Amino acid sequence: MRDLSRESGMSLAGLYYYFESKERLLYLIQKHTFTTIVQRLKVRLEGVADPEKRIRIFILNHLEYFLANQAAMKVLSHEAEVLKNGFASEVAAIKREYYRICVGLLDDLKHDRSLQFSTRIAVLSLFGMMNWIYTWHNPRVDADAASLASEMGDLFLRGVMAGARVRKER
Repeated sequence: MRDLSRESGMSLAGLYYYFESKERLLYLIQKHTFTTIVQRLKVRLEGVADPEKRIRIFILNHLEYFLANQAAMKVLSHEAEVLKNGFASEVAAIKREYYRICVGLLDDLKHDRSLQFSTRIAVLSLFGMMNWIYTWHNPRVDADAASLASEMGDLFLRGVMAGARVRKER
């Protein structure tokens, strides 16, 4: 809270006037973040039938939000375990929905392309690739969200589709 007070220019007392605790503030940040990401994704996926395009939309949606909100993403990554009780369960439910959307997208690709791979490992690998972007992305050197999403999408999809074919041929 002291860091936030210093960065925002608001007194510590002022912050506690609006947010009764650090936990409440973190809850509101997380709830807003994950709700926004899920809502934007659902809108973007409407009317798109191709499973590969839908996964690419998922990646772009995720990276655009993460790169536009790097400070919030850093807080969420490092303070994820702070939430307790009802705060934690509500945010966890939104995160599960987001995870399940990704699982569904990959299952659709598997069915459409007759692929065999572990959906769980693929989804968690994709999140691992995308979620750490806040630690290394430098806008002066690195590409924008759309270019990164295209490249990450290529890497991920080629890997998933090539790996699945190799296992089938063995």
